[in-house]
Amino acid sequence: MAKTQLNVRVDEATAEAARARALQRGMSVNRYIEDLVRKDTGEVGHTFVEAAADFMKQYRSTFAEELDREHPSR
Repeated sequence: MAKTQLNVRVDEATAEAARARALQRGMSVNRYIEDLVRKDTGEVGHTFVEAAADFMKQYRSTFAEELDREHPSR
């Protein structure tokens, strides 16, 4: 994905908090801000749900077989 530069102005306390949290997480401030925006817009959650749905489709027959073994009357 292409990157674009976004300049924002925040007070010094907010900037320092962002720097500190990024450092705690072992990432750049850019990456930290990107992650915050993605989480806020639901992109991360949406990606997780898509991956979970793909996983369930891939292993549907395995789950069905296991359920049939556990509950033969189904």
